[in-house]
Amino acid sequence: MKLLSPVFEHNSLIPQKYTCFGENVNPALEFNDIPQDTKSLVLIMDDPDAVSGTWVHWVIFNIPADTSYINENTTPPGAEGTTSFGKTGYGGPCPPNPPPHRYFFKLYALDVMFGDTRKYTKVELEEFMEGHILAKAELIGIFQKPQ
Repeated sequence: MKLLSPVFEHNSLIPQKYTCFGENVNPALEFNDIPQDTKSLVLIMDDPDAVSGTWVHWVIFNIPADTSYINENTTPPGAEGTTSFGKTGYGGPCPPNPPPHRYFFKLYALDVMFGDTRKYTKVELEEFMEGHILAKAELIGIFQKPQ
């Protein structure tokens, strides 16, 4: 399984447009080679370099298994979970401290759908996904706060 973006490559800089210093919209993402038995997809974006611990920027689950692309500034079909901002939806990179931060976009193919669409947190999703992950793909973007 592969997770790609047409606007930045793995381990390269995320354009400022997709951060709180720009338009703060999600970048386009492309999903390839989804396993045949996939029932749903989960997308999580987080920053493990945050001072307070891993900061969750985007949580989406119950994405249809046939989804292959997320357009810029859109939410894919599915249900949104709660981020570290205390709300749903995409929250772009916005690090308060100057060192570069890594932003992990993680795509999971699951053999199940979530039975409800309450606003799960990343931790709750990870607990539910245990034993149901068919494949995982990761795309890492780097962001340095503008000076």
